[in-house]
Amino acid sequence: MTDKNRPAVLIIDDELPICRNCVKILSSLECDAEYALNGHDSLKMMEAKPFDIVITDLKMSRVGGMEVLRRIQEDYPETAVIVMTGYASISSAVEVMKMGAFDYLPKPFTPQELRSVVQQALNKREIHLQNTKLKQEDRPKAISHQLIGNSPQIRKVVKMVQKVAPTDSTVLIYGESGTGKEIIARAVHANSRRKDRVFFAVDCGTLSDNLLESELFGYAKGGFTGAHKDKEGIFKLADQGTVFLDEIGNADKEVQGKLLRFLESKEFLPVGSTELQKVDVRLIFATNRDLEYMVKKGLFREDFYYRIFVYPITLPTLKDRKMDILPIAYFFLKQFSEKMGKTIHGFDEKSGYRLVSFDWPGNVRQLKNTIERAVILCEEDQITLKDLPLFGDPGDVEALFDNIPETNEELIRVKKEIRRKAVHKVERNFILNALMKNDWNATKASRKVGLQRSNFQNLMKKYNISRPGDDPSEEDSHE
Repeated sequence: MTDKNRPAVLIIDDELPICRNCVKILSSLECDAEYALNGHDSLKMMEAKPFDIVITDLKMSRVGGMEVLRRIQEDYPETAVIVMTGYASISSAVEVMKMGAFDYLPKPFTPQELRSVVQQALNKREIHLQNTKLKQEDRPKAISHQLIGNSPQIRKVVKMVQKVAPTDSTVLIYGESGTGKEIIARAVHANSRRKDRVFFAVDCGTLSDNLLESELFGYAKGGFTGAHKDKEGIFKLADQGTVFLDEIGNADKEVQGKLLRFLESKEFLPVGSTELQKVDVRLIFATNRDLEYMVKKGLFREDFYYRIFVYPITLPTLKDRKMDILPIAYFFLKQFSEKMGKTIHGFDEKSGYRLVSFDWPGNVRQLKNTIERAVILCEEDQITLKDLPLFGDPGDVEALFDNIPETNEELIRVKKEIRRKAVHKVERNFILNALMKNDWNATKASRKVGLQRSNFQNLMKKYNISRPGDDPSEEDSHE
């Protein structure tokens, strides 16, 4: 008896041993496999029940694979078709792919090759189902822990946050850049007894050691050159609240020592002062560096490391929790669509699949920026590949890569076109990125990237880029 929730696979081949062998090979996957010995019978079976994936031989006596593919494309467009044949050739492969086949499998193939291509089709099916479901949701669901996704990896993180939040224990968050370390810190704070108090986030990587020390502990008048009056530091201002120290691996050993003393006593000395101050502050640390390795190399204090290594939370990368990519993308899509006054319902099939297939080296931060750009570029009611400049437009540069020139003149033309379109994409992304990082202020953006304002604005006009909600034809007036 088959499970209705498991994907169904239909194998079509006029050789019974091949059908039975394929069913056996696929038994290790999360699917139910059946077979038919000709194309005619397979189409009758598909009328009786739906199949998610069809694996068909190309050459068969009663209704061949090409006809099966054509009929499935017409009547069951959501069914993925994998074509297998012993008469493999480049022309036949191109033909079936053009007709809409998911993939092409030459005989003989290994069990691993069959399982691999079917698993890819199953993955694409899951993405399609998830995309369809998310598209039908009006708004992102409210979540108390501020984390989006339902993968085992993120569920583990949520559980760890829920356990440690009510306590006053020190938390150390490990994670690559862009994985959301500050979101985790804010989730801990939001679910703690301090939730109604202040939350301070400090990036230790952007401040010099002296500045970091004075920002955290404050300073007394005359404590150093330029200290004309007393200044309260973040620890004093955050009394009863939470302070998040990001990239703690960048703090020097002297600052580490003072933080260690604070963790032990809740007391600190402002720079240039002899009067101890005492506060009740919870500290949360984060880093993308291997602190244990730094301790071994003498770059990080061992006593401080063991003091903050009380409750470590390791964040997974986005590529390690791919099932969360679309929910996160939809969250940002609805957020930016509302902000920019656009009505965008979701991602089309190809763009949704490409989002999940990408490895996201910049993690959630990169995904957020990509979706913001896509919303700016989108002119329809859903995001398509042309709105995702990160991946390129398959009908644009990538299509040219597949164009095999037959003459030298054609080669020169294709190379020139690739250069032109590639430069177009790079320049457009360059301008968009600069504007988004500088609140759409063209003067600040041009200064930051090192371009004259007039040249920067010329590029904006060239690519029809304007602040969201503005008329592109109007002169930029947001300075």
